[in-house]
Amino acid sequence: MLLGAIADDFTGASDLANTLARGGMSTMQFVGPGRGKVNCEAGVVALKTRSISAEDAVWQSMDAARWLLDQGCEQIFFKYCSTFDSTPEGNIGPVAEALQRLTGANVTVVCPAFPATGRRVFMGHLFVKDKLLNESGMENHPLTPMTDPDIRRWLRLQTRGGVGSITLDTVREGSAAIRSRLRDELTDGNRLVVVDAIEDADLLTIGEAVVDHALVTGGSGLAQGLARNFAMRGKLSDLPPDVPAVDGPGVILCGSCSLASQNQVACHLQNHPGLSIDPAAIVRGSMSVEHAARWVAANAADNPIVYSTTSPDVVSFVQQRFGREESARILEDFFGSLARRLADSGTRQIVVGGGETSGAVVEALGLKQMTIGAEIDPGVPVLVSERGRPMRPLGLALKSGNFGSPDFFAKALDRIAGHE
Repeated sequence: MLLGAIADDFTGASDLANTLARGGMSTMQFVGPGRGKVNCEAGVVALKTRSISAEDAVWQSMDAARWLLDQGCEQIFFKYCSTFDSTPEGNIGPVAEALQRLTGANVTVVCPAFPATGRRVFMGHLFVKDKLLNESGMENHPLTPMTDPDIRRWLRLQTRGGVGSITLDTVREGSAAIRSRLRDELTDGNRLVVVDAIEDADLLTIGEAVVDHALVTGGSGLAQGLARNFAMRGKLSDLPPDVPAVDGPGVILCGSCSLASQNQVACHLQNHPGLSIDPAAIVRGSMSVEHAARWVAANAADNPIVYSTTSPDVVSFVQQRFGREESARILEDFFGSLARRLADSGTRQIVVGGGETSGAVVEALGLKQMTIGAEIDPGVPVLVSERGRPMRPLGLALKSGNFGSPDFFAKALDRIAGHE
């Protein structure tokens, strides 16, 4: 293994794995640290640490990093969301500082930019297309609301050390200028440094500047430069991954309430049956996993969708009634149990919307590792694992709430089946 990566949620892990695979690295995604030695050039460990306590997030991330280092990897990459989803307590800052201590990294870049999806960092501020993050509508995450677009200021709340920044002017001067500026920031006591990037070319330049860094942090866009570094040093094989097409009954499970997910659900419902899930109905017992599974079976030929996607106002009302963490737990347990029930009864394609929902589904299915297939939309690849007795291929797509075109769900099922 050349590059070892840690992602703080499951959709972020597949987003990163997709970027590395497109960059020519043989890539595998693992659910938590693997066991023993593995055979790949890039290993991405998917964790569910974005919305847990900072202490637990640090412990799990360190455990994953130690396993990756045991594989012989030359560089650790800590991947977080391109909207820097976190709270004033963490977990991005505490995990980054802990990984610095483990790897011995003196100074580390921080760059969540992902221009292909409209996320750009300029003057230390995070933009979503033409709006500051806190004005974009994406700041309303139900568990990790991101209300400050100034990454430097937000990161200072989460960390013990200093936080510096490198402007776009320096990035455009080239990788040598970035390296020089990083040395200056370290001299000033800033070990975490937010770096501007508004185009993919900027990310490639930053990647070139950190070629010898033990630790790099950022969104998946930054990984383009890391993959290119290994390719330019002649360390990558030319063998394409063997990823089979997976046909059979399919279902969409969507727990994300982002604006993009709302549009995607509405688009899918125009031509396919849907079942709306209300946490109150689960608590009352009027909605159960068994009921939903029977409904999916009855509509299996029409690519059905089961969703709890709704507007921020409704989410706020549900959270006030059940509590933020409890309402999330109710829905995650429901979707995880439903996915396991459907896979056990023959469903071969599962498309999931939302990071927390994706984590719950993958954990409930008991999957340990996944091979990276074709890209569906920017940041979202086909994933293929094996499950059951005897083992059979299971095709998945794990979509971050804010990613994907309006017709993503139907497109994902086509890609999993091997259709263009």
